[in-house]
Amino acid sequence: MDKRQNVQRSTLNVQRSTDQATPSASSARYDLEERLLQYAARVIRLVNKLPRTRAGNHVAKQLLKSGTSPLPNHGEAQAAESPQDFIHKLRICLKELRESLRWLRLIAAVPLLRKSDDLEEVQSLIKETNELIRIFFSSVRTTQRNRVHPDLPANDRQR
Repeated sequence: MDKRQNVQRSTLNVQRSTDQATPSASSARYDLEERLLQYAARVIRLVNKLPRTRAGNHVAKQLLKSGTSPLPNHGEAQAAESPQDFIHKLRICLKELRESLRWLRLIAAVPLLRKSDDLEEVQSLIKETNELIRIFFSSVRTTQRNRVHPDLPANDRQR
């Protein structure tokens, strides 16, 4: 029996899956689906720490929706029926991440959390949200560019 098993790997570039016998440390580090899973888990843990006040409950509900949405929407993008559908679903991820960024900034500005560890987690989530926004923005831009000029080599396409 072959010791190497083919494992279905989630997409690194949000467009297509790849099979790899063993994921390298660098590829695992850039696995967007795993990164979105960890992001959603961090958002859930943070929401559970928010105070049970009118403001805390409101912000918690909104952040829970927007902060967990990119993960399933990324999965929807992977199953897109057309390039236009793919772009649309990536834009939904981008929209939800931008909304999450605003809720996280509000949590920090009030502040709704008082412990320094919790405030550090909010800042860390803000940083991660900004990075994910950049990833999705670039993916949308690249996909649109490729769709407009599919016959040109990648480095000759108009920006």
